[in-house]
Amino acid sequence: MTAEKSGTTGRRSGAETRADGTGAKNPPDDAAGAGPGSGSPDERASGADSSGEDDTAGTVTSAGKAKRTRKARRTGAAKAAGTASTADKTSTADKTSTADKAGAGTDKAEAGTEAGTEAEARDRADAAKKDGDAAEKSDAAKQDGTGDDEPADPWSAFGPAPEPVLGRPRRAVRAVGRFLVHEWTLAVVAALALAAAMTWPTLRYPRHTLPQDYWDPSLQAWQMAWSGHILRTNPAQLWHSNTFYPENWSFAFSDTLLGYAPAGLIGVGPEHAVLRYNIMFVLAHALAAFGAYALARQLGAGRIGGAVAGASFAYAPWLLAQAGHLHIISNGGIPLALAMLARGHGWSLRYGYRPRRRHAGWAFAGWLVAAWQLSLGFGIGLPFAYMLAGVVLVSVVLWFVRRRKVKRPFGRRLFLADVLGGLVFAAVGAALAVPYFKVAELHPNAERTIGDIGLYSPPASGFFTAPAESRVWGGLHEGARAVLPWHPEMTLLPGFVLYALAAGGLFFSVWRVRHRIFLLAGVLVTMALAMGTRFFGGRFTYVPLFDYLPGWSGLRTPGRMMLWTTLLLGLLAAGAVTAFCMRVRELAAERVPPWPGPWLRLATLLPLALVLVEGLNATPQPVVPRQPAALRTVDGPMLVLPSSQNRDQPVMLWSTDRFQPMVNGGSGFTPRSQARIREATVSFPDYASVDYLRQIGVKNVVVLRDELEGTPWEGMLDRPVDALGVAREQVGEAVVFRL
Repeated sequence: MTAEKSGTTGRRSGAETRADGTGAKNPPDDAAGAGPGSGSPDERASGADSSGEDDTAGTVTSAGKAKRTRKARRTGAAKAAGTASTADKTSTADKTSTADKAGAGTDKAEAGTEAGTEAEARDRADAAKKDGDAAEKSDAAKQDGTGDDEPADPWSAFGPAPEPVLGRPRRAVRAVGRFLVHEWTLAVVAALALAAAMTWPTLRYPRHTLPQDYWDPSLQAWQMAWSGHILRTNPAQLWHSNTFYPENWSFAFSDTLLGYAPAGLIGVGPEHAVLRYNIMFVLAHALAAFGAYALARQLGAGRIGGAVAGASFAYAPWLLAQAGHLHIISNGGIPLALAMLARGHGWSLRYGYRPRRRHAGWAFAGWLVAAWQLSLGFGIGLPFAYMLAGVVLVSVVLWFVRRRKVKRPFGRRLFLADVLGGLVFAAVGAALAVPYFKVAELHPNAERTIGDIGLYSPPASGFFTAPAESRVWGGLHEGARAVLPWHPEMTLLPGFVLYALAAGGLFFSVWRVRHRIFLLAGVLVTMALAMGTRFFGGRFTYVPLFDYLPGWSGLRTPGRMMLWTTLLLGLLAAGAVTAFCMRVRELAAERVPPWPGPWLRLATLLPLALVLVEGLNATPQPVVPRQPAALRTVDGPMLVLPSSQNRDQPVMLWSTDRFQPMVNGGSGFTPRSQARIREATVSFPDYASVDYLRQIGVKNVVVLRDELEGTPWEGMLDRPVDALGVAREQVGEAVVFRL
């Protein structure tokens, strides 16, 4: 009876003793190294012990105890000591369940020694040995894969199902879905929708009206039509157009918009030419907004900051005065090419140079876009070319400086892409420059002078004056425009909101301080260049470029340098708006309750809305004069009277049905041959004028009856032609003289 009580006491003592042998009682549930006896009741009931045995050493019957006691006496104290040593080694070598079980059995033996007799202590040691052996066998069986595994988790049936293997159609649908919601897809769609809205009502009657006036737009509509027509029929005659007869190289008398030639392949006739012009006018605005957005994003601006940069670049108030100059509106290739080149070189204004983000393909694509931009005209393409040349020069210097510290800082593939792309750009520029140098050689009067530059150089007040086409500021700035000598090229306001945002960007921005200083310096330099000879006579700014840079003397309107000023101001503004948006997100996250958050985030769209409001237009949309029926039937070479710079531009548009050779033509200058023909035909029809026209090869003269009033040719239809050998014929509203 005493033995049973002592054994019971020993069992309780063994259950409460820690495995580390310290004898501490009531250990925590998650104590390290706890044996099976220290687990929770659920664990002991579930049989989670890997040996498959419970703590039976303290629950055996009295008969079992006696039997083990006799066995322990025969083995002696040496066996008990060996058992204890074995248990200690097992606990030290393996910190898994084997050590836990052996340690627990050893603890029970020690507790039994304290509570009972020496025989009972040996009994506990024997039990500990059996438990340790069983645990070792169980662990070995598990390692060999022959033992019983733990029972499967019954809740696994409720787990997530494995991903299904998608077929090709579903993969295609998912890819299309990801493409449709991608940032750049949404940016393109937004740019197109915004362009249609901001240029409205250009697309209201796209076959019959042109933005601002029908003079220069008619010329540019003809240019696109001619390039498409001649590439389809006789590409070798590209530069020898049907206008300015009998002059050659006449297609190079002004910027050509040659990059739009693929659009010229579609459609024939004046209506299609007008429709094509209006579509390209809207698309040019969309490309400008998208290109500036892409550049700002690549440099490190946020989405809303990039949108502000894009909107301010495409819809600056000063550009409303250029609505009749598609070659100036078509500037989106500049920021887009810069964004691609920066992306290809792994460079960002905010994060610096990151070699892992280099991509030779993007760099090469950037050069191709730059070459396409150059093909639209040298008016804005030439400063862009010189800027890229400066960037290449700086890059070469950096390469020589860093090549000893960094192995291939630009990378071999990127270097080859730059070389090949630069050669393509240079080749396109050289090929386009040849006809213009030829024109300058044949027509010395086409060359600009410093005096011509002075006529178009704006004063400093022009940077704060909006054109008449601005819906917001046009009426308010009427007095300021009145004092400008040539206000269409001198009203250079980029937007008061843009000024304010850029000024804020000097002090609060995501750009580094040195980058803000560089951007500010660029703004000031381009403003000085835009003033032409008004900035200290241009001695240190525009005049050296005019004198020494090839082709710069052909740029007669320095105010168009405002394009670069607007882009740099937009980048400064993008840095400020991005920092503002980041701060708003932080404030919205900190507020409790968070209900003001959406309103705070909505406030980040306010700068974008204000920029767009300043860009609203009041551009007139005049109806294009209807094509006379005679121009659809009369052969060339021909002369259409009356003739002048502005009157000849719609005549060029009317010739897009047949492109018959004609004396008429309008450009940035008047060839001497054309001036002589106009002067000689003032007395037409008479013997001298008819003889002169026959000598140069003109076969037909078309007189537009309704346009003679107030011109030098007024009254010419009352003169007799009987003695001149000339046939006179009425064709619709025109009179045709067949020589």
